[in-house]
Amino acid sequence: MSAAAYAVSDCWTMTRRELTHWSRQPVQVLVGLVFPVMMLLMFGYLVGGGRGVQGEYVDFLMPGMLTLTMVFGLEGTMTAVTRDLEKGVIDRFRAMPMADGAVLVGRAAADMLQSTVGLLLMTGVGYAIGWRTSGGPGAFLGAMGLLLLLRFAMLWIGIFLALVAGRAELVQAVQILVWPIGFLSNAFATPEAMPGWLGTVVEWNPMSATATAVRELLGNPGGEPGWTLVAVLWPLALLAVFFPLAVRRFGRLGA
Repeated sequence: MSAAAYAVSDCWTMTRRELTHWSRQPVQVLVGLVFPVMMLLMFGYLVGGGRGVQGEYVDFLMPGMLTLTMVFGLEGTMTAVTRDLEKGVIDRFRAMPMADGAVLVGRAAADMLQSTVGLLLMTGVGYAIGWRTSGGPGAFLGAMGLLLLLRFAMLWIGIFLALVAGRAELVQAVQILVWPIGFLSNAFATPEAMPGWLGTVVEWNPMSATATAVRELLGNPGGEPGWTLVAVLWPLALLAVFFPLAVRRFGRLGA
């Protein structure tokens, strides 16, 4: 086998390891899937309002909630990484004849699979409460691709921060920072309905770019032409920074 084939095999082995944990922690997986649904129903029916939104609020809200789902829930991956660090599991894997970074790639692959399942669940619930799209199958797949790309970028930010934190108890402090990022976006309201300075901050949030592009692709209120490229460039820029940082940090563990 070639070196690339060995690397793929190692990454798949680590992915299966993470997936095996699902059967042993079903409650944690279920909570991760249900929490975004609860938020969707809460904002859609209890505290929703959609200031500045033209059209049905649920059609504006759904792309925002799908985007928010891609940002939240990173604490599961961060906790898993720090737990393996504390128990010395990663040190044992690094001592084995295994491709560098296979542990991280396996963890990322498992998270992306769970994120895909979460998107499908959220989409089904959205249609059940009246959300409708008009962009066609190609546009729908493109929107899902943008959402998963954002998740992939945020995931490597989380992995890097977990490697820096090193301890599970510090993950909670880092996770608190995700909330301002999530809510300082156009997920729930348009920037035009906010104070000028706040609207500017919201427009520069990578989440807002993805939400706006998804709305445009799906034909929902709040979409604007030209944001798809921005929604691709933001995650790629984040990946260009945090992926090598995470790999480098992993390589220096124990040094």
